Amino acid sequence: MKRLCIFVVMASLGLTAHAASNPNVIFILADDMGYGDVHCLNPERGKIDTPHMDRLASEGMIFTDAHTSSSVCTPTRYGIMTGRYNWRSKLQDGVLNGYGEPLIPTDRLTVPALLAKNGYKTAMIGKWHLGLEMATIDGKPAAPKSTAILRARMGKGASAPEELSNIDWKGTIQGGPVDLGFDSFFGIPASLDFPPYVWIRDRNWVTAGTHAKAFRRPGPAGEDFEAIDVLGELEKESVKIISEQKGDKPFFVYIPLPSPHTPIVPTADWKGKSGLGTYGDFVMQTDHVIGQIIKAVDDSGFADNTIVIVTADNGCSKAARIGDLEAQGHYPSAQFRGSKADLWDGGHRVPFIVRWPNEIKAGSQSDQTICLVDLMATCADLTDAELPKNAGEDSVSFAPALKGEPIVSSRNGIIHHSISGHFAYRQGKWKLLLAKGSGGWTAPNENAAAKNDAPVAQLYDMENDPSETTNLYASQPEVAARLLALLEADIARGRSTEGAAAANDVDQIKLWKSGEK
Repeated sequence: MKRLCIFVVMASLGLTAHAASNPNVIFILADDMGYGDVHCLNPERGKIDTPHMDRLASEGMIFTDAHTSSSVCTPTRYGIMTGRYNWRSKLQDGVLNGYGEPLIPTDRLTVPALLAKNGYKTAMIGKWHLGLEMATIDGKPAAPKSTAILRARMGKGASAPEELSNIDWKGTIQGGPVDLGFDSFFGIPASLDFPPYVWIRDRNWVTAGTHAKAFRRPGPAGEDFEAIDVLGELEKESVKIISEQKGDKPFFVYIPLPSPHTPIVPTADWKGKSGLGTYGDFVMQTDHVIGQIIKAVDDSGFADNTIVIVTADNGCSKAARIGDLEAQGHYPSAQFRGSKADLWDGGHRVPFIVRWPNEIKAGSQSDQTICLVDLMATCADLTDAELPKNAGEDSVSFAPALKGEPIVSSRNGIIHHSISGHFAYRQGKWKLLLAKGSGGWTAPNENAAAKNDAPVAQLYDMENDPSETTNLYASQPEVAARLLALLEADIARGRSTEGAAAANDVDQIKLWKSGEK
């Protein structure tokens, strides 16, 4: 019996030592920040100073061909957390609002849950936007009062909470970050233009929604909640969490920032800094916050074995007044066509910068194609964890690329998805878009393209035409047919990586959104 006890203790010590040697991971996700908004990625056509992201790139690696699984918020976040394409879920287009029900079931493995099972401390600070189950005073789904009622109460001080919504502000929030693998959470339900505008800590509201406030969408808000203050509060919380780490366990910190998404509200000390208007100022403030987080890592003593990733959830939004920025010489999408919401690369090709002093050669670059759904398989690879068969169905590890080696992938290609649910398939230099236009907000949209008798689909040679200007769909029918067959197979199998077929969450996924096929 004594030998058995000694064996169990020694095995436990071995696991603890192995966990302690695993790298810390900090994943910073900017909101609506274009590939061209980071100066080092767009030096000739970018006019915004981003010294902290530039420095991170000089000390680590930039990926020039990194993509989100969707060109909008909620779906991209679903892919990051689950390693599974967003359109396999019940959300087939668009995004959730601030009152949306949880999109990720609590029995689905997430990145934080995977790492927690392998000895990691896990924390999240920032924007969730994946749905929450909010307790209500009437047992009905959480909802605000009418827009008319809310607007009538704006600027008139406190109201009884039940006059603004049916949310039980003393109730417990379910289905959120701490039910999906995070030890702690401090942040907001969704974007800063989606109410409720109230801070959350773990499973609890920090205050009640007693005031009516709005950016575009009015809703209940905490008395102390102002959109302009949120970025600074998240910076302080992030620095605090990182500074409190003791080195006894590796840690994973997920920091989805709400900027430079609307409302575009740089603080007074950043206004006018960029010379490009408030959007440029807000990008600079976002870069500063990222710099403070990096400084906290450097000051912690754990920097050498800490992976810091900075990326974005999709391309720059039209709310940034892209035309005005381009007129001043700044191109948020760099040389790529389109922007947020679109199937063209400007919608989903994003900055992706990684620093890991122990392993990554400073100032290096990878041109290998990766997707943000790949975080799960990468974390499993880095920690020698085995992914269950029903998890990370579309995730491929990019860990080899961090060491300058080729990515080994069983995936035939990468699937992109637009705000309206249009599909695209990328394999090597070829990209097939099942849309007549942008598939999103950039002109021509689907209706305009249809009126101009545009082809039913688009095919581009991304190696020779990265700006997607010459549609080869009619002249390369064999290529188009091959990519379409691969896309159809990946959808039907419920996974795009090797392994047993899985089930999508919906019975039928509409492949041709415009209805031509």
